[in-house]
Amino acid sequence: MSKTFLNRAGSVTISLLLALSMLLTGCSGDKGGKAAAPDANKKPAAQATEQTAQKQSPEKKAEEIEKKMSGWRNTPIVQAAKKVGPTVVGITNKAYVRDFFNRVQLAERGYGSGVIYDKSGLIVTNNHVVDGASEIVVSLADGRSAQGKVLGADAATDLAVVKIDLDNLPVAEFGDSSTVQVGEPAIAIGNPLGMEFRGSVTVGIISALNRSVEIGEKKFTLFQTDAAINPGNSGGALVNADGEIIGINSAKIGVSNVEGMGFAIPINNVKPIIKELASKGRIAHPYVGASLIDKDIAKHYGFDMDLHDGLFIMKLSKGGPLAQAGARTGDIITEFNSVKVKTVAALREEIAKHKVGDQVNITILRNENQMTLAVTLQEYPRN
Repeated sequence: MSKTFLNRAGSVTISLLLALSMLLTGCSGDKGGKAAAPDANKKPAAQATEQTAQKQSPEKKAEEIEKKMSGWRNTPIVQAAKKVGPTVVGITNKAYVRDFFNRVQLAERGYGSGVIYDKSGLIVTNNHVVDGASEIVVSLADGRSAQGKVLGADAATDLAVVKIDLDNLPVAEFGDSSTVQVGEPAIAIGNPLGMEFRGSVTVGIISALNRSVEIGEKKFTLFQTDAAINPGNSGGALVNADGEIIGINSAKIGVSNVEGMGFAIPINNVKPIIKELASKGRIAHPYVGASLIDKDIAKHYGFDMDLHDGLFIMKLSKGGPLAQAGARTGDIITEFNSVKVKTVAALREEIAKHKVGDQVNITILRNENQMTLAVTLQEYPRN
């Protein structure tokens, strides 16, 4: 409905303007029309100045507008939007589907945003923006578009790197998210609801740091902001007042009666991940190699853990880290590097702080006897 209204309103306006133009210029109604005669009262120099102004490039006009703007209008937010806006792209996810007649065709599956961070055409976005795509189309702020290639994607961090082959690309500047403070301005730039509203800028503040948010079965540590974030903003930029990228917009709480709760991945967390995705195509995540259940679930299966808080080892991966360290099925994990772990999510959170190859101390209970195992973390199997 809104699109139809906008189109109709636009056509009425154009018709009125054309009619008015014809009256004022004396247009005869010919298809080509005739140019209005030069104003005889204008001096040649004045006419030349006017013609030069009409031929000015958009960049020159923008410079003149900026000079005329007062300090109240030319705010840091305006400057940040000008600086970062050209680096934010639209990403259309297309996949092959079967239509009503069982014919295979390429159809739009979803859309999102991304940020150009390297002159070679590297773009950071969310994994869920490109997940399952047969084809990626990247649309730039300057009107160009190109096929995108997913160099790497990681569901665990919800990040992905897409590459395009175009020249003269604008590049965003990454900031330092460790310096971000609650209450400072936060500017979200992206394409809410798709390309029709491309380059939308919304402004708010940083509402909180280090929010632990569970999305699906995964837990993320994110910035919270009240800058409006909507479907299509995913993968776009969260910017500070200096025009630096401090986060990649990722999610919002879309529940009735809840407003202004958007979330972004801090850019310091993003940097090492996209570097590895661009070079290797994937992220090597560490694991301990065990199927685990917590106390409540263990009771359901008839295992007695009333006297203990921890994680019951149901099964060990053959040749996995815990098995190599001497753990057995039926052992109870109580601590990971001296941190008590009562849930599987808590253990995953501790493991995520480490890299493949790190050695950690895992405390277990076996027949009421406590022991500590030296465990070397391995890469989570790709299958």
